[in-house]
Amino acid sequence: MLNKKVAFVGSGVMAEAMIAGLLRQKLAKPGNLIASGPRAERGAELHEKYGIQTSMDNAAAVHEADVVVLSVKPQRLSDVMKGIKSLSPDVLVLSIVAGASIKKIGAGLKHKAIIRSMPNTPGQIGQGITVWTASPETSPEQREMAQKILGALGQEVFVEDESYLDMATALSGTGPAYVFLFTEALIDAGVHMGFPRRIAEQLVLQTIKGSAAFYEQAEKHPAALRNQVTSPGGTSAEALYYLEKAGFRTAISRAVWAAYQRSLELGKEKPGHLHDSNDEEQK
Repeated sequence: MLNKKVAFVGSGVMAEAMIAGLLRQKLAKPGNLIASGPRAERGAELHEKYGIQTSMDNAAAVHEADVVVLSVKPQRLSDVMKGIKSLSPDVLVLSIVAGASIKKIGAGLKHKAIIRSMPNTPGQIGQGITVWTASPETSPEQREMAQKILGALGQEVFVEDESYLDMATALSGTGPAYVFLFTEALIDAGVHMGFPRRIAEQLVLQTIKGSAAFYEQAEKHPAALRNQVTSPGGTSAEALYYLEKAGFRTAISRAVWAAYQRSLELGKEKPGHLHDSNDEEQK
């Protein structure tokens, strides 16, 4: 990996997270990394922060790359691919673009060695999880490279079935947004009761962190853990009854399904479509 040249087409949040992770884990040298994007000031920021090369010309950025990372918004992908055709057959293309299938990327770039992946925003601090798959034409070495690059963001899960990528987009890719909304709602409820916001934030944050850690160590079904803290006629029972009555579980399920359907739609949209994407990973 240290001698491989990696070009990031798109220099947003997740591209920066991958760059930072590769350098942090000493999997790449700054001089072998280049990021391209339309804003010169963003390039200057990344160069100053990480010492990497930057460019506003996508074609120039990928010219000598061993790995090309597609990290643009879904609506920009078709236009971007038009400008970076004629890649060498041994170049690995790694995409983090929501909804973009291997078939679509392969047709757009006239290329066969493709990795499709879906990371999430906790990858910015090395605590993310990425689901990925590979085209049959990728070599074992290329898959190992992809695994290392994606592993720089946190955990990674390889799947054979590409359809899992759209599901992962809705569940883990968009998942942080659900957690943040739930966190915000809990904090606001605390403030409504009378807590100072800083205390409400501290209580909620540690409750969520502690609950996740407890669930991970307990190795029990979440329903069993929920039952442990739900005393007959107690406060938890009262709160849970209201949540079930309000359709909390159904609302979450429908939200994830809506995100899944949107991910499928993104893969079918024509260039220039201006629907707003909810996938924070592509910014």
